[in-house]
Amino acid sequence: MAAPYPLISAPKPRILVLGIGNILWADEGFGVRAVEHFHKTHEVPDNVTILDGGTQGLYLVQFVNEHDRLIVFDAIDYGLEPGTMKVVEDGEVPKFTGAKKMSLHQTGFQEVLSAADLMGHYPERLALIGCQPLHLEDWGGPLTEPVKAVLPAAVKTAVRILRDWGVPVTVRPEDAVVPPLLENDIDFDNYERRTEAAALNF
Repeated sequence: MAAPYPLISAPKPRILVLGIGNILWADEGFGVRAVEHFHKTHEVPDNVTILDGGTQGLYLVQFVNEHDRLIVFDAIDYGLEPGTMKVVEDGEVPKFTGAKKMSLHQTGFQEVLSAADLMGHYPERLALIGCQPLHLEDWGGPLTEPVKAVLPAAVKTAVRILRDWGVPVTVRPEDAVVPPLLENDIDFDNYERRTEAAALNF
């Protein structure tokens, strides 16, 4: 009797966890700080990519095209109380990324999704973890307290979504050596300390 054909498992979906925004404009940096916090506190399997998208706009199309599912952290003007987190998924996402244009990067991300659609590789699943900002025009300022306080909940939400998608996410040990997602002079801790020192010396 011939040996049965070996079972071929379905390929794992390629998932992108993306933070977008500008850390130099206070709460505009929420998305970048959230994805950085996620990277520092959790480990993911090889089919998940964690990316600081900054304000790259259309340059992000290649990353979207290379993945099947997408989680985005971003500062979104929902018209809610500052520090309010709101999660929208799949077909609802595009209208919220353009709810009220706060900055150039949001317009760029709408274009990223449109370009991905035109190129035939729009994400099969899409989740936007957004936070209502307080200040956007404080050049060089850190996240405001209401927005900073949302970071743990935003990360927890991303973990839940990934697990709902069947992704085994694990918490990093507290003493783990984590490769930086951002350059050392602009990572969260260094940037916050530098901003506080500048305020004291003013």
